[in-house]
Amino acid sequence: MIAFPGILFYIVFKYVPMFGLSLAFLDFNPFLGISGSEWTGWDNFRRIIDNPEVYRVLWNTLLISFLQILFAFPIPILLAVMLNELRNDFVKRMIQSIIYLPHFLSWVVVVGICFIFFRGEGIINGVLTGWLGLDAVPFLTDPSFFKPMVVAQVIWKEAGWGTIIFLASLAAVNPELHESATIDGAGRFQQIWHVVLPAIRSTIVIMLILRLGSVLDSGFEQIFLMLNPFNRETGEVLDTYVFTKGIESSDYSFATAVGLFKGAVGLILVLSANSLAKRFGEEGVY
Repeated sequence: MIAFPGILFYIVFKYVPMFGLSLAFLDFNPFLGISGSEWTGWDNFRRIIDNPEVYRVLWNTLLISFLQILFAFPIPILLAVMLNELRNDFVKRMIQSIIYLPHFLSWVVVVGICFIFFRGEGIINGVLTGWLGLDAVPFLTDPSFFKPMVVAQVIWKEAGWGTIIFLASLAAVNPELHESATIDGAGRFQQIWHVVLPAIRSTIVIMLILRLGSVLDSGFEQIFLMLNPFNRETGEVLDTYVFTKGIESSDYSFATAVGLFKGAVGLILVLSANSLAKRFGEEGVY
């Protein structure tokens, strides 16, 4: 009975909507419904292949996701190792509470804070122009700042929360391994490199595999709130593109086809990464 609400959630919001995937193979007309709309087969997927916009959006999505993997994924590991080295439990709990807090803020609040700091008349530009005598920097409208700001927001919001799983893995490390390493003359950094990191390697691999599965999911809310006419060319991702095509342009069939394409690529990445991990002797997800 305890698991029933979770099971019901996945049935209602994950499995039942899958019946709507048939829209990807139709020329859907909301007035005729699914049964009355014309069957078009793979035409919508051919539109994906022939549409240069899709390639631009796909490139933006992949680049943002891989930047997050490159810079945001290692941060929780580093924080977990640093917290594990603290011997004062009060300080450790206080730091954990502080770095956990941003996770509970919505993306609306996070982006709002970002706007307060980085807008034209914001705090950062106020310091640059008022105190340092420099020109104001268009952080929010210059496309070159879009991706770094998105990655920085993800790090600030989710890095602390991501340490939970790694701290749990570190708690399972046998203390005798540290004692043996100390007897052998290993310092703290050598113990981290040769004892701590190998002990949580399987957890790191599993989390990386799961992250690769959502490599085309860059976060709709965050990206949507950060987009404006000046950075849309470099900032629009698949999720916002599906919203634009499906909701704003009412091209439901094409938007569904793009979403199905995104899910299929994610599934292939998970299976490939899991198979590769097993070849290197790791447990993998399954």
